[in-house]
Amino acid sequence: MAHDKEIDQVSGTETTGHEWDGIKELNTPLPRWWLWTFYATCLWALAYWVVMPAWPLVSSYTKGVIGYSSREQLANTMAEARAAQAVYLDRIEQASLEEIVNDRELLDFAQAGGGSAFAVNCSQCHGLGAAGSTGFPNLNDDNWIWGGTLEAIHQTILYGIRSDHDETRFNEMPAFGRDEILDREQVGDVAEYVLSLSGSETDPAAAQRGSEIFAEQCAACHGEDGTGNQDLGAPNLTDAIWLYGGDKADVVQTIANSRSGMMPAWTGRLDETTIKQLAVYVHSLGGGE
Repeated sequence: MAHDKEIDQVSGTETTGHEWDGIKELNTPLPRWWLWTFYATCLWALAYWVVMPAWPLVSSYTKGVIGYSSREQLANTMAEARAAQAVYLDRIEQASLEEIVNDRELLDFAQAGGGSAFAVNCSQCHGLGAAGSTGFPNLNDDNWIWGGTLEAIHQTILYGIRSDHDETRFNEMPAFGRDEILDREQVGDVAEYVLSLSGSETDPAAAQRGSEIFAEQCAACHGEDGTGNQDLGAPNLTDAIWLYGGDKADVVQTIANSRSGMMPAWTGRLDETTIKQLAVYVHSLGGGE
């Protein structure tokens, strides 16, 4: 709707004809620098549409003058990284575990590669810091159920524990209560004795009764002194490290119903070079034997 031209007396600027409660809107033009910037961005957008991939099509997209592809760039970058790593990976493939840890250059590379593989494949159970949780061993301490040497760790990663691999290590603790090998009172007495082995406060009389049952039922795997047997996967009961909890209720539950933690076999899932790097990395966490 046309309006009579009106100049604001204070600013000397033409008004738009809009007025609210006596307040008139001024028709102030945009600064020239802003307009030129806007025109430049429009020209830039047009040029970008021509030069770079921009418009989606039915089954493809416009490739642009230079044919740039972020996927191709990523593929090239990964190929370059693999080529740079190949010399170390080939050496690790040919080297023994001892040779890897005795070569500073290979050790650094293996620890870095093993750390990455651990984060992707192992941290879901053992934690990013490998501190473990209930039912999942802490890999930072020096308490190893199945052995903490390089070779033992390598074997564990390769074949797992109680996995479906033919060469897995498999040894299962009896469920003394569920299978009615021991009655409720006997299970409680053995729990008292097991707790006494690590210095926990216990009922002396119950622990004494439990020691006799332990000698008959448990010493064959855990040893007469309760220090365990890595060949059988029998934990050391004399320290304060408990995989499933160290309260009496936890120990009673373990004795009565057993525990059957499982670790998958990684052979066939990961290549041998990666498994070697994982073994070296886990061994280097601070608790390797």
